[in-house]
Amino acid sequence: MTIDAARSEDPPERLSAHDARRRLEHERDSRLSQLAEVEKGEHHGAEDLMTVQAAAIRRVLQEIDLAFARLDDGTYGTCQGCGTAIPVERLEILPYARCCVGCQQRAA
Repeated sequence: MTIDAARSEDPPERLSAHDARRRLEHERDSRLSQLAEVEKGEHHGAEDLMTVQAAAIRRVLQEIDLAFARLDDGTYGTCQGCGTAIPVERLEILPYARCCVGCQQRAA
């Protein structure tokens, strides 16, 4: 068996539940810090921008909560569009990703 053949038979790499939880906690903590800064910041006429930023951060916090729920129910790392494993590289960058890149692009 060639190395390439062995690689194609290997199951896709997954983040461990511990690593996924740690990444999600870090992401949540970062977003909560950002939200606190936006909410306490001096607006100087940029109230609309601050409102939009706070809303965007809150949406990401909701996505993170949903990712924690997927982790708890065992579906974390599985694309909600096609059911395949989300590549570990994507989850390292965007730990709350619901979909693989292909399904995300089709949804956009």
